[in-house]
Amino acid sequence: MPDAVAESGSIAGLAVGDERVVEVGPIAHGGHCVAHSDGRTLFVRYALPGERVRVAVTEVSRKIVRAEAVEVLVASPDRVEPPCPVFGPGECGGCDFQHVAVPAQRALKERVLADSLRRIGRLDPSEIDALDLRVRELPGAPDGLGWRTRVRWSTAPDGTVGLHRHRSHDVVAVERCLIAAPGVDVPPARGEAPARSARVEHVVRGRRWKVAADAFWQVHPGAPEALVDAVLRLGEPEPGESWWDLYAGAGLFAAFLGEAVGAGGEVDAVEADADAQHDARRALHDLPWVRLHRAEVAPWLRTAPGRPDGVVLDPPRAGAGAVVVDEISERAVERVVYVACDPAALARDVALFRARGYRLAAVEGYDAFPMTHHLESVVLLAR
Repeated sequence: MPDAVAESGSIAGLAVGDERVVEVGPIAHGGHCVAHSDGRTLFVRYALPGERVRVAVTEVSRKIVRAEAVEVLVASPDRVEPPCPVFGPGECGGCDFQHVAVPAQRALKERVLADSLRRIGRLDPSEIDALDLRVRELPGAPDGLGWRTRVRWSTAPDGTVGLHRHRSHDVVAVERCLIAAPGVDVPPARGEAPARSARVEHVVRGRRWKVAADAFWQVHPGAPEALVDAVLRLGEPEPGESWWDLYAGAGLFAAFLGEAVGAGGEVDAVEADADAQHDARRALHDLPWVRLHRAEVAPWLRTAPGRPDGVVLDPPRAGAGAVVVDEISERAVERVVYVACDPAALARDVALFRARGYRLAAVEGYDAFPMTHHLESVVLLAR
């Protein structure tokens, strides 16, 4: 029988649609909380640790049971009224935490990051405590709303325009997305193609980028500068040094690494996407000591000459992986600054680096996606 929902929709006494009253345990990766019923572990949306809720089972497989809180019997003090009318069971799946006070959202993300580093990264609790791990607020959205600069609206076969339900292709009609910034917060009218701008301008620390509207760029306007500041603060690039920027995208980190090392240093920026490379070339035209390489990172590393003073890693959600970690470790690079959007993938790679002689010297979290379970992390791995 497949690991997706069993054909009968039930296993071990639980079936899709069943309701149970459960005591809610800790937060888990993915925006769910852990609970238990019928001898199974349930991953529950729309709940908070310490609550007593009635849940409805939404998915049952051999590996996992998913459920949604449909009634709150004993509420957490961190629970608030969701601002969005289409947030909750069976509604839009774009947000995870609208029922949580914004400061408490950051506390939940801190727990997820710390737990990932403990379970997957194999750090002792005392090591994590010593890191003073915190998830920081970014400027511009103190209430967690109006920050998202890009939204992918969907249209159902019947013409409904909106956003998808959680883990579904069904489209929920949305009149206005509250976490979206003005200008992208209202969907196109029925039958109208979504408006697209050919190029979007971004300014970070006075440097300008023009990138395709659908190209990768941080969707929180405060994230690029905050992440650049963290990379420079943790990595401490000095004039005359050599740095590698791997998974460089449009050259956000490469630009300011280049400024830091100056004309006497060098930066190699590696990115496989041709459009991102084009955008980087335009934005970094005044930094000839920043060399742009259009290549996949792992093959490039196998033939890259020498040993840099430091490396910046900003891989996709799946992380860098063992091959990339091995190539960096074999060169005994002293400073590795790792930017990550997935705590589990980050923790896995931290464990790989630690097994190869690195220590986790610093961890910083950034709430770049308020109202959702996502966050950005920046860590320093040092020899």
